[in-house]
Amino acid sequence: MAAEMVPFNLSLGVDGRLWAEDIRGSVAWAGALGKAGVLTAAERDAIVEGLARVHARIAKEGLAGAPEEDIHSVVERMLGEAAGPVAGKLHTGRSRNDQSSTGVRLYGMTAADRVTDELLGLLRALHALAEQGVDAVMPGYTHMQQAQPIRAAHWALSHFFAFLRDGERLRAAKAAASVLPLGSGAIAGCPFPIDREMLRRELGFARSSENSLDAVSDRDWICDFAYAGAMLGVHLSRLGEDLVLFSSKEFGFVRLSDGYSTGSSLMPQKRNPDVAELARGKSGRLVGNLTSVLTLLKGLPTGYNRDLQEDKETLFDTVDTLLLTLPAVAGAVATAELKPERMHADMDAQLLATDLADYLVRRGVPFRTSHEVIGRLVRKAETLGVALSALDLAALRAEHEAFEADVRGVFDWKASTDARDVAGGTSERAVRAQLVEANERLAKLAAES
Repeated sequence: MAAEMVPFNLSLGVDGRLWAEDIRGSVAWAGALGKAGVLTAAERDAIVEGLARVHARIAKEGLAGAPEEDIHSVVERMLGEAAGPVAGKLHTGRSRNDQSSTGVRLYGMTAADRVTDELLGLLRALHALAEQGVDAVMPGYTHMQQAQPIRAAHWALSHFFAFLRDGERLRAAKAAASVLPLGSGAIAGCPFPIDREMLRRELGFARSSENSLDAVSDRDWICDFAYAGAMLGVHLSRLGEDLVLFSSKEFGFVRLSDGYSTGSSLMPQKRNPDVAELARGKSGRLVGNLTSVLTLLKGLPTGYNRDLQEDKETLFDTVDTLLLTLPAVAGAVATAELKPERMHADMDAQLLATDLADYLVRRGVPFRTSHEVIGRLVRKAETLGVALSALDLAALRAEHEAFEADVRGVFDWKASTDARDVAGGTSERAVRAQLVEANERLAKLAAES
């Protein structure tokens, strides 16, 4: 091999982390070869015992100094050193194509569980934060403008349910990974009577691949995982953006604990929300990994191609990034403190403009008419430089005769939230129902992981 080609060809620096999965697949393959009559019982046992010694060796010594191009070659060489010439029989009927695909799928199934476990920590923290905010009313925003009053619990639960969908996507990605390719050979299958059902059960896959040519090139599940990771990154970024805004002096709705904030190298008063900013920044990596794997696959001809060596790096980076980010964000949320008094101080009476329009609707005024009436009242209050709630009854009746003295009851933050008592709304009853639903679905996700 040309000198320039040697480092270009190496993948051990990436796929070396799959050594345990490679050995696990090889143990199962040795058993299948024994059942098929390709290996004697003694040969099978010698190979399995040799693989156990290889496992112990790598666990103790690592892979430093290994000259091989990939993890499969390292394990094969070490097996020869541990078991002797019989090691050469292990690769019978197997290709590195189905071997590699099996190992990375085993990794993906485990990785989905690990990421889900960390996501559960964030979901629990958001649920606890929501429980603290049931009685706290805050401004709700659209277009970053104050829109309507909502309960702080409603805001926290909006993030909870987004992350819950991420958990469901991770479960789907695990299910997509749980397809056994071993026994597919290079492209055409195995010429020996291998019991693939036995392999499937032993390795813990949900089902076996239906077509050997598809099996060695199928990386759809990595796209599924990368998409789940990218969406999780987007939701982490949006939560991070809210925490950056709401922990600022201008808002002050949330206080992040000192353990998740940093100071300035120059300004001693600063409490920078680094945990939220870093989470927001990590989303770019996760979205980029999805783009990378989709671009990798889009132009490949049928069958295995060496381009697929690049699939693992994006997968590993997505997993590593999530395992790094999720615990930090979960800790920040778990130790965050809501500030209801600041929320109340920042609420503008115009948040209740829709409630005023609804007041007229309940008195038979068509909504479009009431919308126009309240719009004029908002402009009048702005012109006078007073709050909408400060307009007297005469000013209200000048715009529409349906206003009565009881209109003052509209200007009540909690009454506004409680008026929206539909399922999924922000009334106290609806929010408490969401908390129960959230807890049940959290328990279901935990049970499935």
